[in-house]
Amino acid sequence: MRVVCFGEALVDMLSNRISGAASISEPEQFTKFAGGAPANAAVAVAKLGGNAYFSGMLGEDMFGHFLNSALAAEGVNTDHVKFTDEAKTALAFVTLDSNGERSFEFYRPPAADLLFREEHLSPELFTGTGILHICSNSLTEKAIEHTTKAVVDRARAAGWLVSLDVNLRHDLWPAGIADRQTVNSLVSQADIVKFSLEELEFLADEGAADVEGFISQQLQQGAQLLLITNGGLPVRWMTRSHSGSVQPPCVEAVDTTAGGDGFIGGFLYQLSMQTVSPDRLSEWLGSKEFMRALEFACACGAHAVSRKGAFVALPTLESLQTFGFGMTASY
Repeated sequence: MRVVCFGEALVDMLSNRISGAASISEPEQFTKFAGGAPANAAVAVAKLGGNAYFSGMLGEDMFGHFLNSALAAEGVNTDHVKFTDEAKTALAFVTLDSNGERSFEFYRPPAADLLFREEHLSPELFTGTGILHICSNSLTEKAIEHTTKAVVDRARAAGWLVSLDVNLRHDLWPAGIADRQTVNSLVSQADIVKFSLEELEFLADEGAADVEGFISQQLQQGAQLLLITNGGLPVRWMTRSHSGSVQPPCVEAVDTTAGGDGFIGGFLYQLSMQTVSPDRLSEWLGSKEFMRALEFACACGAHAVSRKGAFVALPTLESLQTFGFGMTASY
């Protein structure tokens, strides 16, 4: 079963300095890491052994070719990656605090990923059964918003599941804050939605007091599963009939950059390995396999935050076992 991740791939330039620390005499240095939330999710699926595809636009530059090579090296199918010389590949300069929490300074827009258009989609992309995974960063301009919604429509027409990691980056929006209506329009089209608690409270509009009403509304409108992460605290989950939580493994966070992507990638891997189609999803969400898939996803996220970088921090089945989680390919 294919997992197609659509959207941005970018280069994370990770600083060697701890944010907030006193300045030092040596020059600040940055290490280049491949990243971008949808690209990270594709790599997470591929490194675990899944059938992962990435679709997006990269710049015809050294960073674009670096990302394409890095995706392919991790086992991601890049046949549907496009290149353009009309804009450069996006960059994100990243600093970490003493707890591994990251701060971003984005060089986007302009950026190549924003130039992907519906005509760049190959008819062969949504072949067979599969899952489409997207993020809200491909909504920040009208043209890429239109493309993203067209991609969702194509996946729906093919009978695929749609997964959304909200992954808000307010600095990428023209107003300096995400447009709730635009993001929520995509939330309402997804079968599976992952939020951080902070993102959920923002999208609920009235803040934490209205969160439960917002959750109920999204489940009534079409979502079948909502996942709410909150760092190392329990992951909450809600379906139309049940709710609960799962405690992630306790690890020392070194770099939280790819933690959420590792989590959702691990979960999508389990969905794909168990061939959970839209007509099976409701039944599967009431099974023991669902709970075990959440435990697996939590282990993947914990693995990712324990190491620096994005692609390089995401687990394989073997590294999960070495890390002490003892996970198997599929439940």
